[in-house]
Amino acid sequence: MATTWIKSLKISRTMTKSVAVSAILDYVENPSKTDNGRLITSYACDFRSADDEFLLAKKEYEFITGRNQGRRDVIAYHIRQSFLPGEVTPEEANKIGYELAMSFTKGQHAFVVCTHIDKPHVHNHIIFNSTSIDYERKFKDFYFSGRAVRRISDLLCVEHGLSIIEKPKPSKGGYADWLGENRTPTWKEVLKQKIDEVLPRCATFDDFLTAMKTAGYTVKENRKHISFLAPGQKKPTRMKSLGDDYSEAAIREL
Repeated sequence: MATTWIKSLKISRTMTKSVAVSAILDYVENPSKTDNGRLITSYACDFRSADDEFLLAKKEYEFITGRNQGRRDVIAYHIRQSFLPGEVTPEEANKIGYELAMSFTKGQHAFVVCTHIDKPHVHNHIIFNSTSIDYERKFKDFYFSGRAVRRISDLLCVEHGLSIIEKPKPSKGGYADWLGENRTPTWKEVLKQKIDEVLPRCATFDDFLTAMKTAGYTVKENRKHISFLAPGQKKPTRMKSLGDDYSEAAIREL
């Protein structure tokens, strides 16, 4: 049983493009999580220098096309694929992650697949460059991208004899698939969207809390729970009320 989500990685006010790319790659390539790098594979780049190669591709893209989106630019995409504990070996998980990345990007974008084994459940972190390997185009995120990633992942899991979630619940990366367009989002929904936005740039849980504060949220902590209060919101929202995917325990595992 594999669960997946996809997030875009953008430049923040406190991070340059170079720092942002290096930070996420340093986190996913952590030797203590990937068996000293044994569980890392890559396509169209060397994972040891992927940050520099990603940035070089972007410079070539700007030179060829004359386009520069500045801080609005999406510099990379982050896919997370998590498997049921005990159902898959780390090696097979990495192979499935590579197949997922290749299928989703159609071989047009460089990517790195890192399989983490530091938790009871084996999981993949896939980072792919938003710039194509021919430097002429950028990956265009689309409305059902979360659903597309999940479908490809499910098909691959079936091919490998793994179980899948028949009726997945709404989760990170699939917001646009199920949030109605004709109504005002609730405070909880807005909070989930903000968490989805900041989380890919965070290497630790403390980084996550700091990022939420920077995003304008007041963070309230006590022994039992953590709550967030948005500007204009009267009553804070507890993390545990957001569902399993957004619980403190789940985010600490990322």
